[in-house]
Amino acid sequence: MTVHPPVVGHCDELLEALGAFRASAHVTQRWGDRLAAVLSGGGRLLAAGNGGSAAQAQHLTAELVGRYRDDRPPFSAIALHADTSSTTAIANDYGVDEVFARQVRAHGREGDVLMLLSTSGASANLLSAADAARAAGVRVWALTGCAPNPLMAGSDESLCVEASSTATVQEIHLVAVHMICAAFDAALERAARGARGAGRGAGSARGAGRAAQRKRR
Repeated sequence: MTVHPPVVGHCDELLEALGAFRASAHVTQRWGDRLAAVLSGGGRLLAAGNGGSAAQAQHLTAELVGRYRDDRPPFSAIALHADTSSTTAIANDYGVDEVFARQVRAHGREGDVLMLLSTSGASANLLSAADAARAAGVRVWALTGCAPNPLMAGSDESLCVEASSTATVQEIHLVAVHMICAAFDAALERAARGARGAGRGAGSARGAGRAAQRKRR
């Protein structure tokens, strides 16, 4: 991997990492599509990370509960680290490794999705959360740094960023979050267009049926 100079070199490293990550666009597309199906069907997204990755996870849930670009209904998405009373109580009573796992057991339902973000891919509390999610029938997606790593191995699917610095990994994770949101919104719009088309087709069929009844009279 190229060694970049400080400051301006940060931009060069980001460009290099982003170019490589672009090949993963199909995964973010699939995740956005799947998330749209889960959440519009009444399911929930749970998300978690530590430090800067916590901020990225919360960014994702904010885009879903609020909106990404265009106005649309809100969807259920919870950033597990954001509940400070729960996280501190769990850490105090059960240990730091349980702060996310216990919340997954509380909030996760079969068919839901858990998104875990980690630059190292080795955080014990995220690995415990992945185990709890799989036991509950919750699908686990991981955004991590360089592969291979334990979180990648413990998830149903993963996206790994090849970059030498933590900062660059986190920046690419934010790009991935926005790509997922774009795919999510596009999937919702496709579903809405399909529903409108089906409604028009049903309306035409009802009109034809009424016309046939009038002729018979």
